[in-house]
Amino acid sequence: MKKPLAGALLALLLVGAAGAPAIAAPAVAVTYAGTVALSNCSGSVVRAPASQPNDPALVLSNGHCLETGFPVAGEVVKDQPSTRSFSLLNAAGSKVGTLRASKISYATMTDTDVSVYQLTKTYAQIQSQYGITALTLNDTRPTQGSAIKVVSGYWKRTYSCSVDGFAYRLKEGEWTWKDSVRYTSSCNTIGGTSGSPVIDTATGKVVAVNNTGNEDGGRCTDNNPCEVDENGNVTVRQGINYAQETYTLVPCIAPGNKIDLNRPGCVLPKP
Repeated sequence: MKKPLAGALLALLLVGAAGAPAIAAPAVAVTYAGTVALSNCSGSVVRAPASQPNDPALVLSNGHCLETGFPVAGEVVKDQPSTRSFSLLNAAGSKVGTLRASKISYATMTDTDVSVYQLTKTYAQIQSQYGITALTLNDTRPTQGSAIKVVSGYWKRTYSCSVDGFAYRLKEGEWTWKDSVRYTSSCNTIGGTSGSPVIDTATGKVVAVNNTGNEDGGRCTDNNPCEVDENGNVTVRQGINYAQETYTLVPCIAPGNKIDLNRPGCVLPKP
């Protein structure tokens, strides 16, 4: 997992421009607006397509970024009190205010690696006070080959690459995640980028949440996830990083931004 305490390397990989493929200009300007910095991770203020201005706002990050520590395999956290604070960033990456949670609406590291906090402010209040609008969760699965940006509020750094493909199962230590997004190599994310929104540059919508990468070439160990296909074959891709799809969250968000795991189409693990 991309935690800052895991010895994040700040050296950049320099890629020769002569051999780099041309990249089309993004259809949507992707900035830091709406991203947040946690004490140990990154995140973003998000809304479902049907969320309303007066709904309590939500912050998206990773399950392994919880202030209470990593959930064990099979554990689901639901509607637990929290007073966690988040530094809200504007388009330039400057802090414009502090947001506070009222609860952890949902978190798990089983099948996916996600945390959703409910805030004490509504979207309308955040817009009025800070001039920041929430990022919208896409309600469809990301597409292989699509251009994406991973926007880290913790480091105030953006990574640009494409969706290289999908891991049927991604196994790291005791945890297993389903249908994970695999980046092309230019998204060489580091510790502290955990929880960053993965934004489709064609739509500006969130399609995944950044969570891990194979650091040392290890096989299915902590900080060294491996891919497992439908037949159980294992592939290790050293230096390649991954994210968890977020379209599966959308069916679980009920009116009022409540997480309802019994809604039609919601397949998130239950407590």
